[in-house]
Amino acid sequence: MSVTVRVPAKVNVQLAVGAARPDGFHDLANVFLAVGLYDEVTVTPAAGLRVTCEGPDAAQVPLDHSNLAARAALALAARRGIEPNVHIHIAKDIPVAGGMAGGSADGAGALLACDTLWGTGASRAELLAICADLGSDVPFSLVGGAALGVGRGERLTALETGGTFHWVFAMAERGLSTPAVFREFDRLAEGRDIPEPVASRDLLDALAKGDAEALAATVSNDLQPAALSLFPELTDTLEAGRAAGALATLVSGSGPTTAFLTRDAESAEKVAAALRTSGTCRTVRTAAGPVPGATVV
Repeated sequence: MSVTVRVPAKVNVQLAVGAARPDGFHDLANVFLAVGLYDEVTVTPAAGLRVTCEGPDAAQVPLDHSNLAARAALALAARRGIEPNVHIHIAKDIPVAGGMAGGSADGAGALLACDTLWGTGASRAELLAICADLGSDVPFSLVGGAALGVGRGERLTALETGGTFHWVFAMAERGLSTPAVFREFDRLAEGRDIPEPVASRDLLDALAKGDAEALAATVSNDLQPAALSLFPELTDTLEAGRAAGALATLVSGSGPTTAFLTRDAESAEKVAAALRTSGTCRTVRTAAGPVPGATVV
């Protein structure tokens, strides 16, 4: 018997970042939107815990117990007194180290898959608690749709969306480390007063109305200056997308993937075509959201 779970990528339409806390984390107001780029995580009974991976950039994915998918299996097994004897296979399509929560998606996917395989009967609240222990973005990967994350981003409130938003994503030639981007954020913020992070009411209204132009006027990412400081070539990608007609351009999360909001699917294809010939990025994908979170298939 095996269980396969499909789990989406995310884009942050707003990422407001507070000052560093004593524990080293930052308070966030993080507005997530799940988009239709997916990893698939398949779990099968095995003699012990093993992780394999295929797909774009699979060689960059750790296959030891540091992998979030392995950590999810270990956490659930420990809570339920089960031996984590499972083979976890990850079919990657979400960019690796791209700021789109690919690792978090794999953690949420493995957790739901193992819960289903082992028949633990864990409640949604228990699964979300495990997700929060695994990482700030993991709970949203389980839930999907659109949500506001506060605290480290792990405390979620579902958000209403009034339509589908069409995006183009440009993958860079190399990755960026999320901790490194936060360290650069702290360096750039040194000596400045950092306001408490709050969600934009105009942005939430635009999501609720399904209004792409209104959303474009309100998207923001407080980590973008830090990402551009570490990876200045991303500015060329953003400018290429803007010139091609994107309504809004931004770095996705901690980067280095860049995200381009467009008016509709046809506009997305035009922006994608321009980016593919711009020479500023490695690969380009289109996707729409919101979409559901981790789902058994």
